[in-house]
Amino acid sequence: MKEKGLLRMVIVLSIGFSIWFIPNIAGAHCDTLDGPVVSTARIALEKGDVTPVLKWVKKEDEKEIRDQFDKTVAVRKQGKEAKELADMYFFETLVRIHRAGEGAPYTGLKPGEAVEPSVAAADKALESGSSDKLVKLITGAVEKGIRDRFAHAFETKKHADHTVDAGRKFVEAYVEFTHYVERLHMDAERPSGHSVKQETGGTAGHQH
Repeated sequence: MKEKGLLRMVIVLSIGFSIWFIPNIAGAHCDTLDGPVVSTARIALEKGDVTPVLKWVKKEDEKEIRDQFDKTVAVRKQGKEAKELADMYFFETLVRIHRAGEGAPYTGLKPGEAVEPSVAAADKALESGSSDKLVKLITGAVEKGIRDRFAHAFETKKHADHTVDAGRKFVEAYVEFTHYVERLHMDAERPSGHSVKQETGGTAGHQH
């Protein structure tokens, strides 16, 4: 009876599944269909072993995931359509709970192509065992970002005192340049971790 109830539930919820394919830039790789959370869940369901997915949720959420996993495994036996809907409902539940554990909002699963290039490169680095290409990608983007903003600020500085408008253009370029390098430096020195929470009162930093 419980399995039939779950099946009816996922069929109703499937009406809203189309929102996954609305174009959106992912704020995190974890909420994509090709991300590590869903990928782990797919393997776990095929093997019938919930253990691999438990690392993605906090200890206090483990029971809910175990219960949902057992129900999903039971529903999967009722046919291909039931299997697909039950799997997707489990993916939704798992990712939602994972995101909540991070203190992050959940807005639905996204298609894999929504993943930022840097995150995709990070995943490939872990798969290959080398961070060389990732480092090259990031440092290249950072170097270009600094050089472009510096060049613009330096050029506008030459004319900053000629007119008020020219001065304002310099100030705008200066603020963009200094804030950019400040953000980079702060991020580079920030303690590592999956989710670094900001201190109360917002990000401490340079203000203009």
